[in-house]
Amino acid sequence: MLPPLSATAPVTAETRLTYVLRHFRQAYADVPTVSIGYRDAQIQVAEAAGQFFSQINLYPPEPVWRDWLGHPIPFFFGPAADQPLLELLPDGRAHIHADIISAAFYLLSGWQEYHCDERDRHGRFPFAASVQHRYGFVAVPVVNYYFDLLKTAVEHVSGQPCQLRRWAADAPFAAFITHDIDNLYSAWKAPAKRALKRLDAPGFGRQLWQHCTRSDAWDNLALVQQIVAEYGAKSTFFFLLNHQPTNGTPNADYRLTPDLKVRIEKLAADGAEIGVHGSLGTARRANDLRQEAQQLPVGALGNRFHYLSWEPRLTPSALAAAGLQYDTTLGFAEHFGFRNSYCHPFHPFDFTQNRVTDFLEIPLNVMDATLYHPNYLQLTPTEILPALTPMFGEIERFGGVCTVLWHNENFDPANLHNGPQQFHVLMDYLRSRKTAFVNGRDICCRLPVAGSQFAQS
Repeated sequence: MLPPLSATAPVTAETRLTYVLRHFRQAYADVPTVSIGYRDAQIQVAEAAGQFFSQINLYPPEPVWRDWLGHPIPFFFGPAADQPLLELLPDGRAHIHADIISAAFYLLSGWQEYHCDERDRHGRFPFAASVQHRYGFVAVPVVNYYFDLLKTAVEHVSGQPCQLRRWAADAPFAAFITHDIDNLYSAWKAPAKRALKRLDAPGFGRQLWQHCTRSDAWDNLALVQQIVAEYGAKSTFFFLLNHQPTNGTPNADYRLTPDLKVRIEKLAADGAEIGVHGSLGTARRANDLRQEAQQLPVGALGNRFHYLSWEPRLTPSALAAAGLQYDTTLGFAEHFGFRNSYCHPFHPFDFTQNRVTDFLEIPLNVMDATLYHPNYLQLTPTEILPALTPMFGEIERFGGVCTVLWHNENFDPANLHNGPQQFHVLMDYLRSRKTAFVNGRDICCRLPVAGSQFAQS
């Protein structure tokens, strides 16, 4: 059941400005101190949202499309037709004639998800209901383009360069390689069912015999870690600590046995990061999520919810209360790209509390299931990398984080669609671009202490 839309306080212009500038400062290093605001500021931003954030509005007016960095970019609350996007004045001031503060807040905060009543069969905000789908920019980190526009104004006003934060060894961007462990013992089931359906008794018997006498092809955690390590990368494993179905939808096909605990400890000792894969329902209940995280034999900093579950009216508060440092759920299952139109980690906004959350969201950009699942894109193996390359280029342009989810079960050699070979192609590309392979702990440690060095007006 969808939680009711709570009566929330209007999100003021000051709140929007503080929230957006906080993230601008996290994206850029050593930003000169300048005043930015809607009036009487060195960088004056057009105040064009009106009463939008004081009411229950789902979609803003249709965006104005303007070129920036050689690309057409949608500007919500955009400039009038007769106004330039950016006006650099000779007296050390600048005017931005689009309300990029309100537009960035709308996209980054998840406003559309909170105010939308539409959910899919798994209770998720659907891609089809998003402005990213409506206007066709899911693979473009629009907020990063807004920030580049703001950066240009800051450089003009201050006379000083404003550089993106860099990663280890001055890498142009980072890649976060993750694995959700939903299943360990079920690789035999699909071929056995197919054999049974075609009345192939010998084939069914062979699958059953292999299941009883051999290790399952999906019981491959050490192999997954080894494959990832060969690229100089670190694996982050998210373990699902509930094996009971929820309303008919499966959780894990395994239990956290003493043997599995030892194996998890070994993964961690060998350099893997261990997180919790919050089971169905925990996106709404902080105590359940906390209890699942505490079951792990090693400490967990981060979470990703099973089935990418996220209820915008409850999850931010639940995650904040669960005590985890980061989450990496927010991507669309239906399409690769940027669910919040941003290629950097960020702090979601909790509309029930009218405040920024303390936990960090590391957006999910590409999931193996998205690429081939019959309900999603159904790309052929040769179509995968060409489809993803423009998105990777955007992340590299802005020095962001590329978060990849490749389930352990899709390291099974029998998978020829979104399996190990396709993973190798993707990893070869990322390594060729000299990415910094990081984990969630690295990302959390890299960001500056919360706060703002900007004077605001």
